[in-house]
Amino acid sequence: MPTILGQNQYGKAENRVVKITRDGDTHHIKDLNVSVALSGDMDDVHYSGSNANVLPTDTTKNTVYAFAKEHGIESAEQFGIHLARHFVSSQEPIHRARIRIEEYSWERIATSDGNSKFIGADEVKHSFARKGMETRVSQITYDGENWEVISGLKDLTVMNSTNSEFWGYVKDKYTTLKEAYDRILATDVSARWRYNWTSDEQRMPNWEKSYEQARKHMLQAFAETYSLSLQQTLYQMGSRIINSRSEIDEIRFSLPNNHHFLVDLEPFGLKNDNEVYFAADRPYGLIEATVLRDGVEPKIPVDMTNL
Repeated sequence: MPTILGQNQYGKAENRVVKITRDGDTHHIKDLNVSVALSGDMDDVHYSGSNANVLPTDTTKNTVYAFAKEHGIESAEQFGIHLARHFVSSQEPIHRARIRIEEYSWERIATSDGNSKFIGADEVKHSFARKGMETRVSQITYDGENWEVISGLKDLTVMNSTNSEFWGYVKDKYTTLKEAYDRILATDVSARWRYNWTSDEQRMPNWEKSYEQARKHMLQAFAETYSLSLQQTLYQMGSRIINSRSEIDEIRFSLPNNHHFLVDLEPFGLKNDNEVYFAADRPYGLIEATVLRDGVEPKIPVDMTNL
């Protein structure tokens, strides 16, 4: 039976690039993991092996590093935009570029006055420790005319030690879970939000400020919502971002419910007054949903595994 070629793409994945900006004695770090995927007129390389339209993946790797020098890294989104525009506009066979970026955060190490004097500096501004919090993520897609920018974060662990309940749920013969009127609510936030900036004719968002503000509103909503379910908290987190940031039209969450179970201390003659818990890493409830601006069609994939 004859076969035909379906969707295809190629590129260099996981290019680790660290850019140091030296502002006198003060240094700044941008630490990215950049993956490039290109598609277009690539039938021949699959059917006959002809590489006439193929830009080597090694070249895409080199471009990432060269652009870090030529353009700097103002933000993950801006860097991805530079790369996507370059690949589509400079190579006729390439019709679409998708740039995925993970950004790893660093914070300055505070040093003692004595140590600063010892090395002959008033203040050390070039030493950093890797933050153990979330990873920032971005996906930039460009087809020569239209842009799609999806940003977000993953592995942001948060907890409310009270102001969370779970009761009134469906019960059947397999239900053993007891209703809870004061419980720990904890999750590892994975979120992606889509910007409504799609054209060079539009004013481009301030990517750094937008990320910081979206993260802030998300965390504030988590902390300030008296939760009767993780679904309710998720919706409040998404709504707070949509209502506060006009440049964002859609946000999708994947939130594992990191269960904390009260330990039975009665065998030891002790009363556990919501103080001692067993933190279970699996199995866990997994709550996922999209929050949209009214009238907007969803475009973020339901399965965010590879986003």
